[in-house]
Amino acid sequence: MKKPAMNTLTSAATLVILAAALAACGQSDDGKTPGQQLDSAVASTQQQAAELKSDAKEGAAEARETMGEVGDKLAAGGREVKDAAKDAAITASVSAGLVKDADLSALRIDVDTRDGVVSLSGTAPSDAAKDRATDIARAVDGVVSVDNRLTVQPKS
Repeated sequence: MKKPAMNTLTSAATLVILAAALAACGQSDDGKTPGQQLDSAVASTQQQAAELKSDAKEGAAEARETMGEVGDKLAAGGREVKDAAKDAAITASVSAGLVKDADLSALRIDVDTRDGVVSLSGTAPSDAAKDRATDIARAVDGVVSVDNRLTVQPKS
């Protein structure tokens, strides 16, 4: 007979635990029902989603602005490369023209070009040769001006 008493005791304890669990389901610490808690969680989630959407829009706007700035810098860099290539071509053409002149030595004349302005430095054997160096440089396509700093040193 002790077994049925034990079963009755176990059944009673199980019922008490189930009753306590059911009572806890209908209440929360803040006194809201499960439906109210769900509504509150949905509202909170919607608020967070709205904030994330706003943050994403701000981030996208900042990214577009940054990409525009990068594009501007790339375009400026491309212009600089193009200008440097033009200057290098002018320098090469002027040097080639100087080599063709019997009185002028391209090895004794330094040619630099910046933004189409050609600078000549070094030595020339005469004033006439110095003037020809200026004329040779001016004749090259793309030359804006010539800064002739050649010094005259007659051949010994």
